[in-house]
Amino acid sequence: MIRACTDRDLPVICAIVNDAAQAYRGAIPEDRWHEPYMPLAELRGEIAAGVRFWGWEEGGELAGVMGIQDRGEVDLIRHAYVKTRHRRRGAGTELLRHIESLSAKPILIGTWAAAGWAIRFYEKHGYRVLSRAETEPLLRRYWSVPERQIATSVVLASARWRPA
Repeated sequence: MIRACTDRDLPVICAIVNDAAQAYRGAIPEDRWHEPYMPLAELRGEIAAGVRFWGWEEGGELAGVMGIQDRGEVDLIRHAYVKTRHRRRGAGTELLRHIESLSAKPILIGTWAAAGWAIRFYEKHGYRVLSRAETEPLLRRYWSVPERQIATSVVLASARWRPA
């Protein structure tokens, strides 16, 4: 079941993100890894910046989350994570399809260039990796991330994406 997340879900969302983000340990640049990967205060900041989270429940337990952020002419998929023990059960696909149903705009997704598993997931669902020439300006325009993260990230775009 997919449902809108509420403020009561924040500690669980944070736990899901930090559990699932363990996959990044040793894959992303060492200087970008930190514990916890996303502190609760940072999660609250993301929500204050307009990220709306949706959750996937299994057996009455919130086991996966995905956010959507309206950035004007595009929507961003933000913070897509499924608990380690709930992976490969379709949660990510269901969440992605739900988020897509909420948007009539092009959708962009930023992720670490070293997160091949995430890139393959989105490619399997019709997204394409944009060129470096497209990626860097988009990361600067739509995300608030440091230059080091820009240098080590990719942006994927939905079929609706048309470069300016």
